Amino acid sequence: MAMLRDGQYAAWFRTPHGEGTGIVHLANGKISGGDSMFAYGGTYQVDDNTFTATLTTRRFAESTSTTVFGRDEIEARLTGRINGSRAVCWGTAKEAPDIRFEATLFFQQQEQPTAPAPKSPPARGDLARLPQMPQGRGTAKQFVKRLS
Repeated sequence: MAMLRDGQYAAWFRTPHGEGTGIVHLANGKISGGDSMFAYGGTYQVDDNTFTATLTTRRFAESTSTTVFGRDEIEARLTGRINGSRAVCWGTAKEAPDIRFEATLFFQQQEQPTAPAPKSPPARGDLARLPQMPQGRGTAKQFVKRLS
């Protein structure tokens, strides 16, 4: 039985207006991610080897390029199937219901646990041991040259 694993996925998506790529993180029914111009968010539900998702996009970078939907902010309803480490989905956005959206997700890695906090504070450096800038004549360039 295939399952949609929590973790990071490379996403390839397209509509008749164009295609693009991004990174998507799936964890506990939540979607997050983005690409160079958009942030993605949403939710998903898995039932055996199929899933449904609601995906939203929000532009965060200025650009003159058009999007695959022709709009910056959308809410898409998607249906998909899982095949090993790959998931394929399709659907439409309520803001552009005549434009069919398709995406393929390629599993990259599982979510990494957060590193534990250090048990003790980091060691403080001894500033007195650092080389001192000479007083009087000379430039920083000459000082650096003397150190080498």
